[in-house]
Amino acid sequence: MRPRHLALAVALAAVWGVNFVVMQTGLKHYPPLTYAALRFLLAAFPAVLVAGGPRVPWRWVVATGASLGVAQYGLLLLGMRAGMPAGLTSLVIQVQAVFTALFATALLGERLSPRRIAGMAVAFGGLALIAAGVAAKSGAIPFGAFLLCVGAAAGWGLGNVATRKAAPPDSLRFMVWVSAVSAPPLLVLSLVTEGPSSLTSFTAEGVGAVLYTAFLSTLGGFAVWGWLLTRYDASVVAPYSLLVPVFGIASAALFTGEPISPLTVAAGALILAGLLFANTRPRTAPARKGTPSPHPADPHPPPADGETTRRGRPVS
Repeated sequence: MRPRHLALAVALAAVWGVNFVVMQTGLKHYPPLTYAALRFLLAAFPAVLVAGGPRVPWRWVVATGASLGVAQYGLLLLGMRAGMPAGLTSLVIQVQAVFTALFATALLGERLSPRRIAGMAVAFGGLALIAAGVAAKSGAIPFGAFLLCVGAAAGWGLGNVATRKAAPPDSLRFMVWVSAVSAPPLLVLSLVTEGPSSLTSFTAEGVGAVLYTAFLSTLGGFAVWGWLLTRYDASVVAPYSLLVPVFGIASAALFTGEPISPLTVAAGALILAGLLFANTRPRTAPARKGTPSPHPADPHPPPADGETTRRGRPVS
């Protein structure tokens, strides 16, 4: 990856990592479902008026909106409002990659290699370590809040499978339409459960948090991510997403004073190492001198388990 593109990938991870602190700030001014509804409403309009159609079957737009938009962000913000700190949330949500693999196996018939199973087991070990730490804190972090964030990771995983089935040719346009179908049910849920008064708060800090999440994190983030995926193989781009919890934990410590405990560091190391191991292919031994290459005319090696052959398609 070229240096300027590498810097762009790292900057995107920083934007997505800091977004957890921004969401925690926004939740001081808006209830969680209202916050989620406003996020997708602003991400969709007025962009949806000029974006054109999604160019994929509508059932996959609706399925992705229900899982990624309503389930993931609804549960995520409910969990954070219930007491999950921003930095720890940015780490827990990364197990979406494990749920993605499990759902892809169950719903798409994809095969799990022994390497991926081992990596997923290590990642789940890190999640179990966090769960044990939350349980041991005797209410400092409600266990229900932790489970809501795990549910959000599962929703993200299901949304990834729906996105894979949709195979959108334009990721930004697809995200605009996903936001458009996510906003109405979230808005209805917020009005029913949180009341209409939840939409009347217009503090500078609250509005700024919603704008950051809608434009920088959602539209800007997916535009940059899609742009990188058109220039590099997904196996090159995807590992940079593992920097998101690094920036999430660091920004939470810097801006909110969230402590970084040894348990968090150990659990984070297990989760990130497991995901990295599961989603990278092992190095192959170099061919002996005089031995012909098995693919002499193919400049790209065959895809690893779970990776599609199309250049630029995510492999989570």
